[in-house]
Amino acid sequence: MRARGASGAAASIWSVVLLLATLLSTASTVHAADGPTIVAKEFENPPNNLNYFKGSNVVLFQEAYGRTIWRSADGGANWSKADGIEHDKAVALVMHEYDNKRAYVLTSGNVHWKTDDRGETWKTFFTDAYTSDFTETIGRWMRFHATDPDRILFTGMECEGFYCEELVMYTTNGFEEDAKFLRGRTQGCWWAKSSPLFTTGQEDLDKQRILCVVRGGIFSPQDENRLLISDNYFSAEAADGAIQEYEPNLNGDGPIRGVVSIVEVKKYLLVAATSRSTAEMALFVSGDTMKWHRAIFPHDHPLLETSYTVLESTNYSIQIDVKTSRRMSRPMGTLLTSNSNGTYFTRNVEHTNRNLDFNVDFEKVSNIQGVFLINQVDNWKEVEDDVDEGEKKVEKKIKTKITFDDGRTFESVTTGDEEIHLHSVTEINNVGPVFSSPAPGLIMGNGNDGNYLKGYWESNLYVSDDAGRTWIEGPTGPHKYEFGDQGSILLAVKDSEDADVKEIRYSLDHGKNWEKTKLPDDISVSPWTLTTTQDSTSLKFILTARKGSKTSPTGYYVISIDFEGLHEDKCNESDMEYWSARVDDDGNSSCVMGHKQKYRRRKKDANCFIKEEFNDPIPEFTPCPCTNADFECDFNFVRDGDECTPAGPIVAPEGACKADNPEETFMGSSGWRLIPGNECERTGGDQKDKQKEWKCSDAKGLTNGPSSDKIEHVQWPFEGDFDHFDKHYLERGESSSENDETIIARPYKTSTGVAGNVFVTHDHGKNWTQAKLPGKESIYAIITHPYVKDMAFLLTQTNKVYYTIDHGKHFDWFQTEYPPDTSLNRWPLAFHPDRRDWFIWHGKKCIDGTCHLEASVSTDRGDNWRTLKRYVEKCEFTGSNAYKFRNETQIVCLAKTREDNEENNPLQLSYSDDYPKYELNAALDDVINFATTAEFIVVATENKTEKTLNALASINGREYAPAHFPYNIEVPHTNEYTVLDSSTHAINLFVETSEEKNRPFGSILKSNSNGTSYVLSIGGVNCDESFYVDFEKMLGLEGVVLVNTVENINSDSEPKRLQTKISHNDGANWAFLPPPERDLDGNKFSCYSETGDESCALHIHGYTERVDHRKMYSSESAIGIMFGIGNVGPILGDAKDADTFMTADAGLSWKMVKKGSWTWSFGDQGSIVVLAQRNTKSKSISYSLDQGDTWEDYTFSETDVVITDITTLRSGSSRNFILWGHQGSKLFTVNVDFSGLASEPCKNDDDDEEKSDYELWSPHHPLQPRDCLFGHKNYYLRKKKDRKCYNSRKLQPLFSVENCECTRQDFECDYNFEMDKHGQCKLVDGLQPLDPEQVCRENPDEFEYFEPSGFRRIPLTTCKGGFEADKVLESHPCPGHEEEFERKRGASGVAIFFAVVIPICFASLAGWWVYRNWQSKFGQIRLGEQTGLDSDAPWIKYPVVAVSAVVAVIGALPLLLGSLWRSASSALGRFKSRDGGGRYSWLRGSSQRRFTTRDSFARGRGDYAIVDEDEGELLGDDSDEEV
Repeated sequence: MRARGASGAAASIWSVVLLLATLLSTASTVHAADGPTIVAKEFENPPNNLNYFKGSNVVLFQEAYGRTIWRSADGGANWSKADGIEHDKAVALVMHEYDNKRAYVLTSGNVHWKTDDRGETWKTFFTDAYTSDFTETIGRWMRFHATDPDRILFTGMECEGFYCEELVMYTTNGFEEDAKFLRGRTQGCWWAKSSPLFTTGQEDLDKQRILCVVRGGIFSPQDENRLLISDNYFSAEAADGAIQEYEPNLNGDGPIRGVVSIVEVKKYLLVAATSRSTAEMALFVSGDTMKWHRAIFPHDHPLLETSYTVLESTNYSIQIDVKTSRRMSRPMGTLLTSNSNGTYFTRNVEHTNRNLDFNVDFEKVSNIQGVFLINQVDNWKEVEDDVDEGEKKVEKKIKTKITFDDGRTFESVTTGDEEIHLHSVTEINNVGPVFSSPAPGLIMGNGNDGNYLKGYWESNLYVSDDAGRTWIEGPTGPHKYEFGDQGSILLAVKDSEDADVKEIRYSLDHGKNWEKTKLPDDISVSPWTLTTTQDSTSLKFILTARKGSKTSPTGYYVISIDFEGLHEDKCNESDMEYWSARVDDDGNSSCVMGHKQKYRRRKKDANCFIKEEFNDPIPEFTPCPCTNADFECDFNFVRDGDECTPAGPIVAPEGACKADNPEETFMGSSGWRLIPGNECERTGGDQKDKQKEWKCSDAKGLTNGPSSDKIEHVQWPFEGDFDHFDKHYLERGESSSENDETIIARPYKTSTGVAGNVFVTHDHGKNWTQAKLPGKESIYAIITHPYVKDMAFLLTQTNKVYYTIDHGKHFDWFQTEYPPDTSLNRWPLAFHPDRRDWFIWHGKKCIDGTCHLEASVSTDRGDNWRTLKRYVEKCEFTGSNAYKFRNETQIVCLAKTREDNEENNPLQLSYSDDYPKYELNAALDDVINFATTAEFIVVATENKTEKTLNALASINGREYAPAHFPYNIEVPHTNEYTVLDSSTHAINLFVETSEEKNRPFGSILKSNSNGTSYVLSIGGVNCDESFYVDFEKMLGLEGVVLVNTVENINSDSEPKRLQTKISHNDGANWAFLPPPERDLDGNKFSCYSETGDESCALHIHGYTERVDHRKMYSSESAIGIMFGIGNVGPILGDAKDADTFMTADAGLSWKMVKKGSWTWSFGDQGSIVVLAQRNTKSKSISYSLDQGDTWEDYTFSETDVVITDITTLRSGSSRNFILWGHQGSKLFTVNVDFSGLASEPCKNDDDDEEKSDYELWSPHHPLQPRDCLFGHKNYYLRKKKDRKCYNSRKLQPLFSVENCECTRQDFECDYNFEMDKHGQCKLVDGLQPLDPEQVCRENPDEFEYFEPSGFRRIPLTTCKGGFEADKVLESHPCPGHEEEFERKRGASGVAIFFAVVIPICFASLAGWWVYRNWQSKFGQIRLGEQTGLDSDAPWIKYPVVAVSAVVAVIGALPLLLGSLWRSASSALGRFKSRDGGGRYSWLRGSSQRRFTTRDSFARGRGDYAIVDEDEGELLGDDSDEEV
């Protein structure tokens, strides 16, 4: 099996999907005394997914159009439809990977079929979840346990509207019972024991340990994925409901986010992880799921997304091919091989041949250790240097090589003295392995002799019977070929694109001689596939073929070829021979992994068949003496020439080095170890792995040395008459293997626009070098890839673009069809969020002086371009792997309706999901513009009749719904929308509402979760003439937003008076900033308010006044910390009078930190804060190591200079900063390095809070009980202020989440409602609320709706229960769900019990009281009087009690009868649904059932209120939803 890497698709050739299926008609048979028996059966459509049950001649296949499953019990001679299946509902045939009698037929729904007798009988089974239709899951729905065939994982999905999420179900009894829920929000789950060779080392863990890749959320990118492990099916362990799951320590110092895939390779488990800002991936390897190590690759061969392929590996090493070529359209790679634990990879072969589908020309010879074939590109240098400039491209010249010593040496493949070259995996033309089979030593391949590999149709068939050492030429032309009877039969069918093949060929003497046999009835075919049993022991073969040509077939054949009657004799001992699997140049058996290998096989000239069907050939092994080749570098050692040198601390044995004496010695590893699994025999004398003496100082590890307690700086001058820098950081991601801090910059003159040369630094400005560009064109702009910070693009004014993909170490270039339009205020390049090499280019095309923009798309980093749209405004990639409801390759374009520049030619919005054709479909007319934010595509259109501007939103990019604005918001077509930085699940839309163009301001509207219904968040928000808005989010925290509002919106004559407000719940409530009481000198400000109010608050200068819009007030890594320039008072003052303020608690309190305006930068993830005076002469900067409590100055210059900016990595992870400034007319940079202040990395100790260098911090909400925000309380990890250490790795700041009950703050005003002065949402006079039944129409599975209360849930909230403000009024059933509504909202069994029992109890007590206190005259109170009747008398006591009970029962009887009726109806409904498609659904329709149980919420299921009918008692009648 071959497993593909980041591409996400398996590289196994057996998993190639063959499309389509069949209608049985007639059969033709040929019986020949001297040839095989051939039976041809004709089908209307081609057979799809033809599979043998291993160890038998039973075959299944499926037709695609009719979906029928066909079965043959005799190797394809006779076919019949599988019994017991509704064939029209079958969508996939899945064979059990480890049980040769089981198979499964899946539907689109939740009911499927299974067989455990090789398809003879079929039974239904139920998975509860519907079969996933996610692209990356197709073909991978089921995961099988390697040793227990009853344990199966099933990947399904659940949906709400557009939003679908995958989930995994499981069975431990082969689906004898309904599947059980395992885990929600998954991206795949695997049994730890998914490979027979892999083991955790513990029997119980092998049995049920499961690993799942879990998404962070429905809209989360892959870099937020987590790897979770559970040993009890992700179930709760104790009464507290905590799920048994944990994140493994992948990296040695904690869990890793960004896990994208898991691959089992022999005895290894590989986990690939990505991270934000880089295409480089990290590969973690484990042999037991307990201990993990990051695989180390050669520094010049990093592991990149979609650029590596995990190949068929050995039991003692992993082999990976990494794409290394710069030319995307002509890929090449390097073959790397690991040591035995998979941690260190070294080069095997350079310039391997790859194709665009991530396949590599690499194949091992089956069952022969150490022998494999590869194809290499001989003219790799010419291919790399070639750039298409309209001339013919340099094509790859390919040679075939073979190794007999596991890749240590390679040699040519020859026939006689001639080299031959073979077509391999990149040009697959059949199913199964390309060259070999389990037949010992037999190999076939299509190829040619000569210097290089020619085209496939120019090839001939070649055969080797000694594992590839010598070859002979077989039949002329390319052939489909197979092996039978352990190599006794070689079968070949000539390949052709036309239906002109009338015969087959076979050889019984290892290819020396070939016989021919005609197909029956002189039929002519175009061969499609040729196959046999997986073990190649059978005498039967199956050929599938087309009746017509390959491009225009008119029908199909399934042809059975049976050699059973060719020879009567069965081979005896004299017909067999021993054959050595590997021999040296002298023909002697050679050793691999410490032994020699030989097989017993039939002599090539023997006139017999082995006839041992389904018994694999068994090798015999002979041990060899140990040599250097049997040893490898031990753990924590790396190869350095002929030696193994330490790469980390030496592991000291138990009890050693306890005296803290560095000179003490111990015996430890020599650096070498015998390769695990190697079977060599140790001879006399010392071996390479003999232990050696080490000092205890060697066991302490490599340290950074003591800290210097000093800050250091390096100044670097730049020549030329310039006054500013154009600077761009290329940041490393967490998965990067290198830690350089790269900046690309160039100086420029503001007044003239003239720019200097491009410079690059890899050490954060300590040293700069001029970029070595492959050309002399001048650069007009530098842009970085917005999603992959490894890449930068240098734009010229021509159609030539320079770029780097490795942080500026090397520069390459590509050409576009047309040059950019440099007059536009947007860049000509657009990028795909996930596929780093997919670009859209907007080029300026001119014809006879008339110009327009033309958009072109490239999916190979500019090697090739395809026209996308002409007369275009802009095109964008809107697809992303974060949004499963939208096609991942989707493009949206805004272009003129007609292809001309006439005036009456409005803009039109179009889209395409049609990769790779990209044919665009019109979506909207009269469009002004569009923007993307979070999961939404927001479009502005013009209503020409009303002269207004309309907003529409889309989730899937195809259908657009109009936005419903509040009653008082109407946007003239001359006004503007601004889409603000939005929170997930909602759009923040700024709408200009001011009438005067010299005093612009507007309102911020916030949408519901589908972007269609808007409510007013805040009005009077300040903007400038370009409609930039004073809107600032606090990065790293949910829902904390600052805005500046216009206090005097009704004044026409005076300038705008601005006030700053803050929201802690995503705009639902707003408040003033609380001012500090005293200034920097300890003096009181002119006013004070504890919480901030209209007369006194802190006000901050906003986005509209910012010189550099890239400069943020906060950082994602410095949680809760924000800076601002402003003043204390009733309104915002002049910027020149502003001072510098900061908050460390998310805006609840502020302090003044500097007088005047300073610029800031965050380092070491908020542990270091640096301030510099901007555009003011100074010699020093100021810094704080305790979140602004104290400040120190550092002098970096002996003379006064002017600092224009201070920067560091945007991630805030560096301890280096750069000051950008000038002294007179000379530009310079100053690197300021704080690394000397701490030498020890910070450590987190979950068990000892005092010992830990970190603390848990949670933001407060001033209006929310328990400090809950959006229905939960987040706890963040922050370094303690007093700890002298540094953050050695990127923190996962969100440490834990605690859900809360709902309160008023989890709700906002609904559409057409406004908040009054009491904080309540009141309906606007004269307006109507939204139709409450809209909930039912948008969610077909919803069973109820509530009368409008004026409130709606904030989209971000996750609160559960408590006060649900949108459900306080009466509920009603959704149309068609009346019975379900009655079941859910009716009385449960428990309620009935109490409704009956409690009144009876009360009645009994009342009766008892009456009996005890009854008097002869009711209504009288007589003190001390005795009655004449004995209340204890039976004729008094029991009748009274009985009457009281009867009265109580009669009172409860209506409730009891009604409940019994509902219960009977419910039971009847459940009974009917099993036959009527209710619960058991074959096909997923528009009203898919959603299901949720109490424990499923804790395991990541969707946040749904609907439950399984059988689980109504959990979340139905006795839930907290009743009010």
